[in-house]
Amino acid sequence: MSITLYQLEGCPYCERVAGTLDALDVAFDGVRVARLHSERDRVRELSGQRTVPVLVDTTSGVTMSESARIIEYLHTSYGDGDESVAIDATK
Repeated sequence: MSITLYQLEGCPYCERVAGTLDALDVAFDGVRVARLHSERDRVRELSGQRTVPVLVDTTSGVTMSESARIIEYLHTSYGDGDESVAIDATK
């Protein structure tokens, strides 16, 4: 899989990114991270921080954090660039 999303269960920002991936019909691997920031070493190795969501797209060599930036990237790279498309993060 070329896209991996590091996420925390119940995180609304992570759910928005996952919902965007689903709405754009982009396959991805979801990796659940530990609740404690101190146990998120892999996330820190990838992004330089311990917060989620973090998206890794090996096809384009992109690793990024912050849900708004990730969603903008996904719409630009995998959608038609229109972020006004409603995303249902509850799916």
